Amino acid sequence: MIARNRDTHQGQPSAGMEVLRKISFNVRRGTTLALVGESGAGKSMIGKVIARQLPSGFEVTEGSIHFGDQDLLRISSQDHRRLLGRRIAFIPQEPMTALNPVLTIGQQFMEHLQRLGMGTQEARTRAIEMLDEVRLPQPEAMLNRYAFQISGGQCQRVMIAMAFASNPDLVISDEATTALDASTQAHIITLIRKLQARRGTGVIFVTHDLGLAAHVARDLVVLYAGETMETGPAKAIFKRALHPYTLALQRANPELSGPRRRLFSLPGSMPGLSEFPHLQGCRFAPRCAVSDARCAQAVPAMVTSGAQGGQHMVRCVHGHAAPYPINSPGEEGEPTQVAATGALAPSPTPFLQIRHLEKTYPGKTRGSAGTHAVSNVSLDIAPGEFIGIVGESGSGKSTLAKLIMGLESPSGGQIFLNGQPLTMDAEQQRRRIESIQMIFQDSRSALNPRRKVRSLLTQSMEVHPNLHSAIEARARQLAADVGLAADMLDAYPPQMSGGQRQRVNIGRALCELPQLLVADEIVSGLDVSVQAQILNLLLALRKEHKISLLLISHDLAVVRYLCSRMLVMHRGQVVEQGPTEQVLAHPQHPYTRSLIRAVPPADTAMPWPQEEAA
Repeated sequence: MIARNRDTHQGQPSAGMEVLRKISFNVRRGTTLALVGESGAGKSMIGKVIARQLPSGFEVTEGSIHFGDQDLLRISSQDHRRLLGRRIAFIPQEPMTALNPVLTIGQQFMEHLQRLGMGTQEARTRAIEMLDEVRLPQPEAMLNRYAFQISGGQCQRVMIAMAFASNPDLVISDEATTALDASTQAHIITLIRKLQARRGTGVIFVTHDLGLAAHVARDLVVLYAGETMETGPAKAIFKRALHPYTLALQRANPELSGPRRRLFSLPGSMPGLSEFPHLQGCRFAPRCAVSDARCAQAVPAMVTSGAQGGQHMVRCVHGHAAPYPINSPGEEGEPTQVAATGALAPSPTPFLQIRHLEKTYPGKTRGSAGTHAVSNVSLDIAPGEFIGIVGESGSGKSTLAKLIMGLESPSGGQIFLNGQPLTMDAEQQRRRIESIQMIFQDSRSALNPRRKVRSLLTQSMEVHPNLHSAIEARARQLAADVGLAADMLDAYPPQMSGGQRQRVNIGRALCELPQLLVADEIVSGLDVSVQAQILNLLLALRKEHKISLLLISHDLAVVRYLCSRMLVMHRGQVVEQGPTEQVLAHPQHPYTRSLIRAVPPADTAMPWPQEEAA
């Protein structure tokens, strides 16, 4: 497939506004091309152009998209529909909303395969085979479950299985591994590679993780505000990035080993569509540390770096000689003892105590065995202490969080808040709400689609309607804290990207500065630059307010950056716990070792995924 000189314009409110400008790339059979950039960079828009699913008011005005010997922009709608699902497949960013909540997994999977011409029994057999390939437990039983009965990571695996079931020629993966734990991510990447080798499948891999892209893709396109900033061989770009934006993305990621330094986060945020007509010259210039007068005069041309046989190209007036002062000693790069060792000394009296907590879900039929989601978990959290909980999807992490919040009732054990036992009665629930706030994994379902962002951020202050000016000021402060542009305050959740919605979700939980945040995959859907901003914000809140955090995450590097202590959960049990550095450097349990081994190494020359992780 060749996408060449494609401009996408939005007719309203500003006619002729360029949303995608001069995007060109090739995807060859059996290879992977990665599109990297923050939310709003144009990554998903490219997929919508290929699928002919542009929002109302947008149109393609120039260019072509060649798929084999066909131009996808010029073939008939009927021919285009025949390609989608059969030869071109999509893996969506948000599987929880892509799956119908009133149909079982099996009904949806088999309906998809039957539309492609399979019989009922053949479709059922193929569905079970693919669910097993993506490592879903009890694949035959999974056919009878609904999307709301499984975790977000498991929903994503269902969508990946459906995409590859027809052996397509091209798969467009829109942040498909973002919600997955490291071991499942490694398995999915291995699966994609095997399918590519067997079928010659080409993959467009949309991600905000530059390090993952360097391991997964042969070629890389870095996008910003609808323009290509840098393109070339993925490993070459990761080893020696040339554009200031690429460098900033690279240095915003926490690492699993080596010295820990304060993460760099880009100032400002990705411009919204309303700002595009006012951007002169380089669209990245307002956020760039090395911009000068030349950057605003004209759109820079793509220039060849001289390396990689001319394949490595960058859009920057500084060419390949631009220094970029990120993480210089004494500034952003100064080691942070708060992140490294949990410098805040915890109080001798725990704020939250969990003793022998249990949660068992009954079997579907009388006499059948139940599911032990949480088994004999005990934990203390002190004021100012950040604790991480890691494990694969379905290990019991989110269930534990719901038990702490009172969203589920425990089957056994007790929870103590400030020394007092918590029960499920109304008075105890009020105490819980005042002291503990939760940031949910699925930002779309957590936010009321009919409320503006300004209202969502300050929802807990609505009991004080006479404080209008204070509420407005708090909304603006929270938006700035979580990296939202001021003009987003009047937006509604459906108008926002997944990363932007998660920022609103985080800001809302921070509004009243609770004593404890229970954060379920708090940054899993965020750009690395915004992730750095949020992680640094949480550290600042701990220092200023002694806020405590229970962080549920599949990202071991994020847990290492934030948390002084960590627990590893597997099949509802805590299999290992201790100081974060000690657990990661000297893991004792085989399951912990497998999680660490599944993380993409910083050195892209090292083979990954390893066979053991797959």
